[in-house]
Amino acid sequence: MEPSEIAVGLDIGTTKIVAIVGRRNEFGKIEILGMGKSESFGVARGVVQNIDQTVQSIRTAVEEAEAKSGVDIKVVNVGIAGQHIRSMQHRGIKTRASIEQEISQNDIDSLIDDMYKLMMAPGEEIIHVLPQEYIIDNESGIKNPIGMSGIRLEANFHIITGQIAAARNIYKCVQKAGLEVSELTLEPLASADAVLSNEEKEAGVVLVDIGGGTTDVAIFQDGIIRHTAVIPFGGNVITEDVKEGCTIIKSQAELLKMKFGSALASENQENEIVSIPGLRGRAHKEISVRNLSAIIQARMEEIVEHVYYEIKHSGYEKKLIAGIVVTGGGAQLKHVSQLIEYITGMDTRVGYPNEHLAKGSEDVTSPLFATSVGLVMKGLQTLDKQNKKMVSSTGEKGGIKGHSREKTSGFFDKLKSFFDEDAAQK
Repeated sequence: MEPSEIAVGLDIGTTKIVAIVGRRNEFGKIEILGMGKSESFGVARGVVQNIDQTVQSIRTAVEEAEAKSGVDIKVVNVGIAGQHIRSMQHRGIKTRASIEQEISQNDIDSLIDDMYKLMMAPGEEIIHVLPQEYIIDNESGIKNPIGMSGIRLEANFHIITGQIAAARNIYKCVQKAGLEVSELTLEPLASADAVLSNEEKEAGVVLVDIGGGTTDVAIFQDGIIRHTAVIPFGGNVITEDVKEGCTIIKSQAELLKMKFGSALASENQENEIVSIPGLRGRAHKEISVRNLSAIIQARMEEIVEHVYYEIKHSGYEKKLIAGIVVTGGGAQLKHVSQLIEYITGMDTRVGYPNEHLAKGSEDVTSPLFATSVGLVMKGLQTLDKQNKKMVSSTGEKGGIKGHSREKTSGFFDKLKSFFDEDAAQK
C-alpha cells in the first residue's frame, strides 16, 4: 500500500485522544484500517496545559492505531479547538491586468494569500481563510469564478483566528511524540465533513459538536460556511455538576451520566433509584435517577442557550431549513435532541459519522468519533489535490511519499518555520 493513499486523523480532545487510520476504497468510501484511543490528561477546554502528559497520551493512541492497522504512522492531520478561536468576515479585492485573460486558480490563491497578511491582535494568527462567494465586476453570488472574464475580482471570506501559542503547543506535543503535522484543521469543520450531507449544507444547518471541554458550533447556508464559534463548556462541566450534586467521585459521576443520565428529567420515573458502591467499605449510596437527570438538564440547558445565542447572533436563524445536527460525546446523552428542539424550536437530529464510511467501520460510527473521522477525510482530500497537481505538472501520477503538505496556509508556514529555527538553535 502506498503511503500516499493513507491519511491519519489525530483528535486531541479534553477527555480523549483518538488516532484513526483510513484510506479511500474503489467506491469512494473511507475504509478505516485501525483506531487507537487513550485518556487525555494534559488538555483542558481544548487547550494543551501539560506537554508531557499530552505527549504520552498521543503515543498511546498512535501505538494502538499502528498495531491494529499495521501502518507505520509518521504524519498526522490534527484538529484545533479551544475558547481562543474567533471568526470574522472580510472582503478581498484584486484588480486584474487584462479582461481577455480568464480568471485562474492563481488569481484566487493571490486573494487568499492577501487575507493571511491582515493585521491581527497580538498573539493571534489566522488559521483558516474560507471563501464564501465571489464578485466579478459587481456581479455577486458567484461560487466558482475560474474560467470567467473580468477586471475587478472580489471575494467575501470567513476568517478563523486563534492564539499562536495554543497552536504551537499542539504542534510541539505532536512533534515530541515522534510525528509530523500534515495540516491543522478547525475541529467543527472536520466534524461537519463527517456528519453533514451536501443537501443539509445547501438548505442551511447548524452543526453542534458537544465535546468534553468545549462545544463547537458551525453554521452552513447555501453550501457555504457562514459562522463558527467555540463555547467553553462541554461534557466535563456536566460530570463536575453530577459529582458535586451527588457527592460522589468523578469516575462514578461519568459512569452515572452516560449509563443512567438523561437531558430531560421528566422522562424518568420518580421511584427509579441507582445504588452505587461506597468508598473503602462504606455503605452503598442511593441516587434518584430523576435528580441525576435534573442536574444534567440544568447544565445542558445552559450549553444549548449559548448555542442558540450564536445562531441568533449569526443572523441566519430564519434561514436554517435543515435545523440542528448534534454530534460529539455529548450527543450520546439520552433525549438530548428533544431538549435542543424544545429550547430552540428547530428540528434536531444526532449526527453519526457513518455516511462516508465503508462497511466494516462500525467501531467508529459513534458521534464520539465525528472529529477524528472528519480529520481523516480532510487528509484524504489534501492527498487527492496533491495527486491532481502532480498529474497536471508531470503528466503522470507522481509517487508522493508520506503526506508532503500542500502550501496553503500562511499560519501553518509560520508555525513550521518557528520549529525549524528552534531545532537549528539546539
